[in-house]
Amino acid sequence: MKNFVVKTLANAGALGVAIWLLQDITLTGDSTGKKAWTLILVALVFGLVNFLVKPIVKLISLPLFILTLGLITLVINALMLLLTSWLADKLELSFHVEGFWTAVLGGLIISVVSWALNVVLPDGD
Repeated sequence: MKNFVVKTLANAGALGVAIWLLQDITLTGDSTGKKAWTLILVALVFGLVNFLVKPIVKLISLPLFILTLGLITLVINALMLLLTSWLADKLELSFHVEGFWTAVLGGLIISVVSWALNVVLPDGD
């Protein structure tokens, strides 16, 4: 359970950095508390998308992974971020990613920041 909480907080931090750096990734809310709560909920949705959908997409795109020497991962991460944005809209969470190229850059930022936070934050072991 501790590992789940740490990964969710790392995802929330990474999403927060992407929102802060990129103008076309937005998170709106009435107050800072509402924004923080929305960010945590979006991090949960993002974690679920990465846990449930991403392995299937990676398996299907395995030939492209080999052909592009792994660069297709940037596209897959962007698609997962766009799917998270779409699901957040359906769940009436105020998170939105505008455009594919913004999602590519956002996915890259989220990957790097999430990796760094997972190194720094303690895990459940």
